[in-house]
Amino acid sequence: MKILVIGSGGREHAIAWKLSQDNRVEKIYVAPGNGGTACEEKCENVNIKAGEITKLIEFVKTNKIDLTVVGPEDPLSQGIVDDFEKEGLLIFGPNKAAAQMEASKAFAKDVMKKAGIATADYEKFNNCHDALEYIRKKGAPIVVKADGLAAGKGVTVAFSIEEAEKAVKEIFIDKVFGEANSTIVIEDFMEGEEATYLAITDGENIIPLSVSQDHKRVYDNDEGPNTGGMGAYTPAPICNDEKLARVTNEIAKPMIDELKKRGIIYKGVIYAGLMINGESIKVVEFNARFGDPECQVVLSRIESGFLDALLGAAKGNLTGINIINKNMTATCVIMISGGYPKDYKSGYEITGINEADKIENIKVFHAGTRAENGKILTSGGRVLCVTAIDKDLSSSIEKAYNGVAKISFKNMAYRKDIGKKGLKNLGAL
Repeated sequence: MKILVIGSGGREHAIAWKLSQDNRVEKIYVAPGNGGTACEEKCENVNIKAGEITKLIEFVKTNKIDLTVVGPEDPLSQGIVDDFEKEGLLIFGPNKAAAQMEASKAFAKDVMKKAGIATADYEKFNNCHDALEYIRKKGAPIVVKADGLAAGKGVTVAFSIEEAEKAVKEIFIDKVFGEANSTIVIEDFMEGEEATYLAITDGENIIPLSVSQDHKRVYDNDEGPNTGGMGAYTPAPICNDEKLARVTNEIAKPMIDELKKRGIIYKGVIYAGLMINGESIKVVEFNARFGDPECQVVLSRIESGFLDALLGAAKGNLTGINIINKNMTATCVIMISGGYPKDYKSGYEITGINEADKIENIKVFHAGTRAENGKILTSGGRVLCVTAIDKDLSSSIEKAYNGVAKISFKNMAYRKDIGKKGLKNLGAL
């Protein structure tokens, strides 16, 4: 079997790595890939960008690819699944209409409201004046969200009116997320801890994966600006098996059922960002793809069934398919270029990756790297994702940081407190 994975980050490296472990897989192409996928067993990078849909279709036809797996959100929102399916090509991911669950916060909120899914009260605005008036009336804390895609950075949790006003002006006046973001959603602030629910669906059946907790802020103790994610762990103690079942029955299933009423069949990954406060579970947001770095820890625990689930969802039939997880905990630490998520420099040589990879049950996933003249160089803000699995959370955290200690590059930085929340929830701190 030949597979194409679309994307260039740590998530795509993890998907390619997991699929490479299946004996049925002969070859995996990654477009465009990174320095890690260039060196991964059975993998080969292809110099086609994720948004070059026509070229990707030509490549799939020419190379007789059996399955395409879409990593990032942009091509999904552009309709890559619709284009592939028109050509009779098998592809994993939601179509353009279903991908609106991520591409439009306002659309997702409307679906949640109609489906009776618990979420924060909200209003949407398409002009700066009305949004500012609303914020001054509501007060802080309050949450400001760009309606469209913003590479994981379009959400501001404002703890003062001034911070909220600044976020609104950046979207409407400074256009920091582009002209397309001409609508914003302003939500009530929700108390609790965030967690990420991932599942695979064929539009009817749902296979839940494990719940993880991401760390969005760039500095320890959840300080500093939001990033694409600084580390994660799974399973998350805050969401036990009973709560996991509730999320499937009270959130994931009503969401795909409401879309079905609108004539939209949602096939692919269900990503529900949750706010958990005691027994209360509310949705922060939906995404239409595997989270990054949540994907890296969730896939690290999977023992078997991953390829079957991707194929079943793409074909619209998950009946009889199961995913088996290892009875272990996974933790990952993201190593970044200093200055990220703002200005940073790239092109520095990375050493120690092989030494980290040699530690049992550690895998270093590449994100912002490139291979050049036999060396691996930094090429992005989030550079590496050092992922470890072990018997429990404490052990997997320790192992992940042992891996981090082996790696070095100029201006590198990382959080030192990944998993601390989980240990607190377990009573281990």
